[in-house]
Amino acid sequence: MIVLGIETSCDECSAAVVRDGREIMSNVIATQIELHKPYQGVVPELASRLHTEWIEQVVGAAVTKAGIGMEDLDAVAFTNRPGLLGSLLVGVNYAKTLAETLGIPFIGIDHIRGHLYASQIENPLEYPYLGVLVSGGHTVICKVLSYDEVDVLGTTIDDAIGEAFDKVAKFYDLGYPGGVVIDRLSKEGDPNAFMFPGPSMDRNEHPYDMSYSGLKTAVINQKDRFLVPGKEDSKANIAASFQRQAVGILMKRLRLALKDTGLKRVSAGGGVAANSLLRSELKELEKEGYQVTFPSLKLCTDNGAMIAGLAYNYLRDGYRDDVTVSASARVNAFKKF
Repeated sequence: MIVLGIETSCDECSAAVVRDGREIMSNVIATQIELHKPYQGVVPELASRLHTEWIEQVVGAAVTKAGIGMEDLDAVAFTNRPGLLGSLLVGVNYAKTLAETLGIPFIGIDHIRGHLYASQIENPLEYPYLGVLVSGGHTVICKVLSYDEVDVLGTTIDDAIGEAFDKVAKFYDLGYPGGVVIDRLSKEGDPNAFMFPGPSMDRNEHPYDMSYSGLKTAVINQKDRFLVPGKEDSKANIAASFQRQAVGILMKRLRLALKDTGLKRVSAGGGVAANSLLRSELKELEKEGYQVTFPSLKLCTDNGAMIAGLAYNYLRDGYRDDVTVSASARVNAFKKF
């Protein structure tokens, strides 16, 4: 089954062609980073307008690079939740129109499930496993029971981890996107120059939940309180110390979830899964007997391949959408996404 996947949930305009959920025949990503860089953040109106201008060319390029014609597609999949509503609608409406024109089935895909599935394309992991979704909009620790069934164990109660990276980078004028520049700059700094605090939360009520607003506030407004005597107050040291604590907050909850669930398999997904320190910390779990996977860097950020790959599973099992399917800015209610 050859599936075209379209992803327009935020500021990446992507289309990919995937065969049988695993074989990536093409994966085209048109990034808007340079156009949002002057604002040091994604401008929703600009993002949706650029998607409108680019989507036909991006889809055409994906089909051409796959070495097929539109008539060879068996189905069209598209992200329809969650994300920026204007951006989502561009992809949803284009995909539905294309599928109707070709006379093939189409299906809307949950962006979060897509990220959790991304590593399965390259490194299949037996269900169930502990899933970690880390991005600019989401920070989730969950039990992944199947390609569709996801039980959320913990999530951030305020800022997502990627959002904290972006806001710290913006305040110190480090560059954009924040996660990339902080990761790069931290390699030049001392991660122990600042002892930034982690969240104080009731572990009985929120054993796996996380919070990043306090860390963000400490780094931006109170950094002098946490500078270790004799250490230099430099941007590199701020970046390294912040990153150490941000990843530490996540790893502490992740380790607790692994212990309590007894699961021996873990997979990470989302843009922050590209962070070098997080990947290093996750790899350390392998020394303790855990099986760890995460996507290659090209599949960490938003991409059409994860949408097409996941959609194959739904389509194989008989799921389809009709023309009434639309976009939603919000994630579905937990227990299941």
